[in-house]
Amino acid sequence: MFVKLCGLRTEEDVATAVAAGADAVGFVFTTSPRRIPVDVARDLLREVPPEILTVGVVHGISPAEAGELARASGVSALQLHGSYPSTAFRELAEFRLLRATSLIADTDVRTGAYGEEWLLLDSPVAGSGARWDLTALNAARPTGNWLLAGGLTPANVAEAIAIAQPWGVDVSSGVESTRGVKDHGLMREFVAAARA
Repeated sequence: MFVKLCGLRTEEDVATAVAAGADAVGFVFTTSPRRIPVDVARDLLREVPPEILTVGVVHGISPAEAGELARASGVSALQLHGSYPSTAFRELAEFRLLRATSLIADTDVRTGAYGEEWLLLDSPVAGSGARWDLTALNAARPTGNWLLAGGLTPANVAEAIAIAQPWGVDVSSGVESTRGVKDHGLMREFVAAARA
């Protein structure tokens, strides 16, 4: 099970994610309680071994701005979160891309449909910690390397995996002590529970 720990902000967050065995770590560059400046992200990336995917997360900015942030930070992948059109993915084809969206009636659930390497299905309010109805996947089964997100915690991730059968999982608020502040014990528990 591929595990991404997102919204990391400190050296301790990164060290915990690496030690816990995360496959990917995410850094938020746009409006969020988890937002960090690009220069901070660049410093934190020095602590991440090359085999761990580093992801810059953006929402609500232009593809050109997203590309500038990704280049300046040095992340190895870029997550476009929200209603980015396929043209945005073509514009950013120099990067490894993750398309993050919620599951609504017209969501294309084919991984790679926009040229992305991974698809992430999240709750309608990203980063809120809100669960969403996983039975909706019965009518729209994703294909390829897709990650489940939205309201996941160490206590419910195993059950969510059993229901949704994703390729991977992504968590941010579900491993926090307060909004935007990671709980390192919960981070370790989440990775272990996702792989159990």
